[in-house]
Amino acid sequence: MNRQARSRTTVYAAGALALLAAVTGCTSGGDSGAASAALVPASGSPATAAPSRSAGPSPTASPTGGAPAAGDAAAWAKWHLTPLPPAPPAPADKPVKLARTGPVPVFSEVKTSDKVVFVTIDDGAEKDPKFVEMLTDLKVPVSMFLTRDIVKDDYGYFKHLQALGNHIHNHTVDHAQMSKVPPEKQKSEICDAQAALTQQYGTPPLLFRPPYGDGANTPALNTAVQQCGPRAVVLWRESMQIHDMQYQAADKKLRAGDIVLAHFRGPKDLKGETMTQMFGELLARIQEQGFTVARLEDYIEAPAA
Repeated sequence: MNRQARSRTTVYAAGALALLAAVTGCTSGGDSGAASAALVPASGSPATAAPSRSAGPSPTASPTGGAPAAGDAAAWAKWHLTPLPPAPPAPADKPVKLARTGPVPVFSEVKTSDKVVFVTIDDGAEKDPKFVEMLTDLKVPVSMFLTRDIVKDDYGYFKHLQALGNHIHNHTVDHAQMSKVPPEKQKSEICDAQAALTQQYGTPPLLFRPPYGDGANTPALNTAVQQCGPRAVVLWRESMQIHDMQYQAADKKLRAGDIVLAHFRGPKDLKGETMTQMFGELLARIQEQGFTVARLEDYIEAPAA
């Protein structure tokens, strides 16, 4: 597959770059991708989002449910890609049902017969305006798990992606390895990120992902998640690694309902590849196996208020 010409990247604050070095390799170690079943939300009033500081589309739309519209062929050709099939309508009976209280579930896939996978993107270190342009053109849904101290230099960048209907979730304050810190630190990592992301983006994050997947199935982490508001811990079955994917399944194949992990990364960590090039190759790997991308939140029933 031909790849698009490399786009110009933007220089961001030194603090975020220092954090990037600490978080590279988010998929290694811990409980990565381990699935478990205990399905279960956060309550809280949305706060007013702060004004955006990034250049890009005006973030006036709010996240919406329903099947994402398919981008047209010309838009896909602009990025040297072939259009994915449109996602099926969101199921009326959601496969994942979350409860208001009690232990939260841990899952890395969604039970569905739809030929779909779900793309999740972590951290927030790379803030490439061309990626906003790409998702605006292609209308491919993603779920973002943001780390507060990595995104706080430019919260506005992610508001542009949120305005496209993409949801923002919790990925801690500073990317701590959760099983290596005491319970109170686990709680502050989740609760402080929950508060900041709610204030900035207007909606309490429904989902949480521990860095590296570490500690996902431990009682201490489950308790901390319950105390802070998210109502599920989300892991993954595959992860995108620059040009190709790593699979947990021995046959190295996608399955319906798999959750795929990627990162906000740029040329420094992608061996010269841009965020848009990496994402284009991710879409190509999905298409090669006969799948399309659906919105993860369309398959999750949030707790009743």
